[in-house]
Amino acid sequence: MRRGVAAATVALMVVSLAACGDGNSSSSSETTSAPPPVNNVQPVIVDAGPLVNGQSLGDEDILFTTVTICIPGTVTCQSIDHIAVDTGSSGLRIVASQLALALPNSMNSSGQPIGNCVQYADNSYQWGPIAKADIKMAGEVASAIPIQVVGAENFPAPPADCTAGGTPAQTVSDLGANGILGVGLFRQDCGPACASTASPPAIYFSCASSGCSIASVSVTEQLQNPVWMFPQDNNGVLIVLPQIAAGGALSVQGSMLFGIGTQSDNTLGSAQAQAADGFGNFTTTFNGTKYSNSFIDSGSNALFFLDSATTGFPDCSAGSQAVGFYCPDSTANFTAINSGPNPSASTTQVSVNVAFSIANAVSLFNNSVNTAFNNVGGANPGAFDWGLPFFFGRNVFIGIEGQSSAAGKGPYWAY
Repeated sequence: MRRGVAAATVALMVVSLAACGDGNSSSSSETTSAPPPVNNVQPVIVDAGPLVNGQSLGDEDILFTTVTICIPGTVTCQSIDHIAVDTGSSGLRIVASQLALALPNSMNSSGQPIGNCVQYADNSYQWGPIAKADIKMAGEVASAIPIQVVGAENFPAPPADCTAGGTPAQTVSDLGANGILGVGLFRQDCGPACASTASPPAIYFSCASSGCSIASVSVTEQLQNPVWMFPQDNNGVLIVLPQIAAGGALSVQGSMLFGIGTQSDNTLGSAQAQAADGFGNFTTTFNGTKYSNSFIDSGSNALFFLDSATTGFPDCSAGSQAVGFYCPDSTANFTAINSGPNPSASTTQVSVNVAFSIANAVSLFNNSVNTAFNNVGGANPGAFDWGLPFFFGRNVFIGIEGQSSAAGKGPYWAY
């Protein structure tokens, strides 16, 4: 995820994905016979966000959904709204203050609870125990999978390896959401690197009464992308949002469909698929220069690309509601080219032209009560982060690593 600074705090792209790469050592969950169709359509919305002290947070360009979680194997469940939908991460993270269920904590082989740390590029972090839950969305169920409970009480304080001098992002106000639903390209939030006993990264911890220390955790005990854990419709996700006007929209309703080519409503159609690398990246070519560390992320609330020196756009002034975004004098229109290998024929490159606009963020934010914008941009030196504005007016498919579809095996994007 990545956020501009118009929100109360900034939550930037998760660095654990880059640290750990994908989980290609996992076995595939392809099914040998088609189960009966289920409801695979999950409503999503861009709006003013959850209430804090009776007031909506009012952040812009955050895609939300409602997730039902249950104590595993029971009908003791809770539905939590305003969970941010994030294609830039994998796994469900719930802010502890919003959780009313007593979920069972995950324990390691020594009987000690497992802690999880997420460090963000702005040097903020999230910390909390891993618990098990059934996750229900539409007619789909992922049974007894690990999730993170962010900021849980009665759990050891985050160790220095997690905090690293940063600031906590543990509350609803910090996140602008009640939690994060990671439905990205990868099966787990880390993968084989965190399962290695040789210097695993500071993501999973074994928490004794004396404190927490970095530990290796098996792939199955890591946070799981819930979609690949569904019994069916488990090879990817399709996000559908309508196009909106240049001045934005008060709110936008859309759909998140589970599966790719598994039912009549999630076929690829004319979408062109581009494979991503082990970090989820592909190449964006802009003004003749190739940026190979580019990616698509619904958890980013703008089109974050390059910097003022390269684009010629001034940053919005410090102290404004739009600090962290671009503020050009007038709206600028561009075309970039996204390219990557064909997932089913890696020697063939697939390229797609992407038209986009960047408007003055101060003017957009100050002149309306809208929460959805398709032309907000900000800096991301050396790469393109195609955030939520990219999704408006497109059908965007996320092919999960190792899972098969008509486009080939993931990880890939298609649109």
